[in-house]
Amino acid sequence: MPTGASVWGFDMNATSGSSIACEAFGQVGADRVQLYTLKNRHGLRLSVATYGAAVTQLFVPDRAGRLADVVLGFDDLRGYLEHTEFFGATVGRVANRIRGGVFELEGQRYELARTDGPDHLHGGSRGWDKVVWRPEPKETPRGPSLELHYTSADGEEGYPGRVDATTRYTLGHDGSLTIEMRARTETPTIVNMANHIYWNLAGLEPSRAEAPSALDHELVLDAEFYTPGDPVVPVGELVRVAGTPFDFRSPKAIGKDLARVGNDPAGYDHNWVVGGVPGALRPVARLRHPASGRTLSLEADAPGVQFYSGNFLEGNQPGKGGQRYGKHSGVCLETQAFPNSINVPEWEGQVVLLPGQEYKHVMVIRFSAD
Repeated sequence: MPTGASVWGFDMNATSGSSIACEAFGQVGADRVQLYTLKNRHGLRLSVATYGAAVTQLFVPDRAGRLADVVLGFDDLRGYLEHTEFFGATVGRVANRIRGGVFELEGQRYELARTDGPDHLHGGSRGWDKVVWRPEPKETPRGPSLELHYTSADGEEGYPGRVDATTRYTLGHDGSLTIEMRARTETPTIVNMANHIYWNLAGLEPSRAEAPSALDHELVLDAEFYTPGDPVVPVGELVRVAGTPFDFRSPKAIGKDLARVGNDPAGYDHNWVVGGVPGALRPVARLRHPASGRTLSLEADAPGVQFYSGNFLEGNQPGKGGQRYGKHSGVCLETQAFPNSINVPEWEGQVVLLPGQEYKHVMVIRFSAD
């Protein structure tokens, strides 16, 4: 390989400047929504809306250096307002499910909206994916960065305590995307923030009527256990993945064992127990699209990862360029605390946040192509 070249086919020693641009993206009530676009020195490009702190575009190259957008989303704000699949958003105050929409904290019982059948999902009827965050763009030595802030009032969506939350996206000059989520509270509460990007490393081409399926992507999950639901929400059981369709310890096409999972519609929507020590940044997943060579390697410090294979995408959403997002056209890798942690004594420490403490959740996503 020539000196200075990368597997992407362009010069990683290039010194062209990075940039941060901002444009209007619409309005929600009295709040203006903005779209920020970050570009690193090597042409990788990330767009983030202040509505939902949502990633709307991410362009990365294939093995020949061809850039393509690898995240599902919409061309304008209307798409994010009309559809509820959490495309690219920061979800909270508590991501994933809380069984029955109820929990107890310090002797007080709290009831939340039941937004997923009998259960509470992703923060409720108006979770953090449906609010406008305050932006703070900045250039850093690592690369262009966008920090977004939201203050959640005491009692919002039934949760106790005022919470000040931050999500920061940094597009590294080394070809990485770092997502940092932080929160502080004035009153004991629970917090579990997660990022909800739908990935399709084949790349989205607006000329297509439909986005390609992601079932041909190869996935590795660094996990020997997963947390099955009863029937959907985990209640404390850990099960070994060996000999089950949940075994992704070696590269496996997502579609290979899909029919064995047993959900209706068929597909994955489960939490895996990430190997290693929770709180330490460590390998979580590797996602690869064989045809393009694009590869995503994910590290995080959270105890679990929810792998969702886009089972409920129905093809009725006109996405970017009008193409439709059908079943399994995008997959999510949501690092997180275990679902329903607050109702499992052995897990509740993953989500309880007390005054004087800081909630912190870091993801590092590295892109390459082979």
